[in-house]
Amino acid sequence: MLATPFSVSTLADGVVASGHDATPEGSGPSVLLSRPATGHSVDQPTDDTVATARADLAAALAGLRAAGGQGATESDLVALLVVAEETRRALDRIVVDTTAALQRRGTFAERGYRSPTGALSDLLGWERFEARRRVVAAESVCETVGLGGEVLPARMPSTAMVFADGTASLRHVDVIARVLNSAVAARLDPETWAGAEVQLAAQCAAFTPTQLHTWGMELVELLDQDGAGPEDDAPVQTNELRLSRFRARPGGKIAGRYDDAALFAAIAAVLDAGAGPRDPDDDRPVPQRQAEALADACNQVLSRGKLPETGGRRPQLVVTIRLEDLERRAAAASLEFGGPLSASTLRQLACDAAVVPMVLSSTGVPLDVGRISRTVPDGLRRAVTVRDGGCAWAGCDRLPSWCEVHHVHEWQHGGATELGNLVMLCGEHHRLIHHTHWEVRMVHGLPEFIPPSWIDRTRTPRRRPAARAS
Repeated sequence: MLATPFSVSTLADGVVASGHDATPEGSGPSVLLSRPATGHSVDQPTDDTVATARADLAAALAGLRAAGGQGATESDLVALLVVAEETRRALDRIVVDTTAALQRRGTFAERGYRSPTGALSDLLGWERFEARRRVVAAESVCETVGLGGEVLPARMPSTAMVFADGTASLRHVDVIARVLNSAVAARLDPETWAGAEVQLAAQCAAFTPTQLHTWGMELVELLDQDGAGPEDDAPVQTNELRLSRFRARPGGKIAGRYDDAALFAAIAAVLDAGAGPRDPDDDRPVPQRQAEALADACNQVLSRGKLPETGGRRPQLVVTIRLEDLERRAAAASLEFGGPLSASTLRQLACDAAVVPMVLSSTGVPLDVGRISRTVPDGLRRAVTVRDGGCAWAGCDRLPSWCEVHHVHEWQHGGATELGNLVMLCGEHHRLIHHTHWEVRMVHGLPEFIPPSWIDRTRTPRRRPAARAS
């Protein structure tokens, strides 16, 4: 615990904070709490307990600010710095605990977010690396829910203890998680791994996060005395790829093996081009990045590339839809390989894809097979690219070649395929527009995005600060 001449434990009891660290110059604590950077209002708390804790926190912060006033001695100011750091660590723990509780309840997933990192970034105005750091901490030092719904203890219990008592900062927790998630640590047996976690937690008081990382990597390498296992004998040369569709749900599974180095290198080069992190704070696991890169590459080839003909025709996506659903403006459909589509996914696919609509009668008899048409012509797509320069979502830097074009006013509802009704979005943000309560609109010819009320009660529109060069 940090040495301090007086206690700030009341600050850590029941307070939910936004995670902002500094008060604007010349403003008091009430400004910090009532005007967070995200623009959402906390002046109307939904729970009396939170409202009371917030008022107590404001009073405590006012007291701390007063303690550093003109009459403060040097000793007072030094003590104030220690208390301020202790308070920050206590608030970090509350944010992590609250994030873990929301994850256990599935709150972020219910609101359409695949990852809590994106939800925290949008809700609190954090950079993604800030959000990711807290998500990693929540998954490491808090209880989690298993696949069967059972509550599991913290993965790093010793680290959880030193984080709870203020000995370890959030950065210490992040470093310990990175060390124990390394390839070297993955080779340790469970007992040795747990012992390493205990030793790392015990050093938080003595080391800065950077020092702890260096020391920790030396520790796990020392514990992994045998190193990586020897390579097995070379297998029989095999090149194979299997695609199987899930029987009980949409989607499918791809499994492959390439012993031919040249074939594997060609595939790896394609994946490497698209599976790299979008920025240093991209938190997607490597398997997810690779899976999405492969799908993106296939989508690009389908829409703009050249493929061998299959049965005398170029391969395209075939969307099968019942006549009744077509008359109801496409309530449901299914893909030739991928299975059933929800209405929102179908609308997303129809935004910027070459598809063959196949209409079926109520008994499943094909009534009509439509011709292939490209909703957004290449020339118009180039105009959208010049204007948006890639994904138009505020804070996203996905390049145009990996983006799709979305109709702001949906095409099937009469929206025109023209520049003033189109916006360029990457796959992740295109999905958010179609599957969550985010909205997009055009203002003076430029797109802006309206967050759902749970992220911003005022629903203040967001847009990219300045046009980026194409």
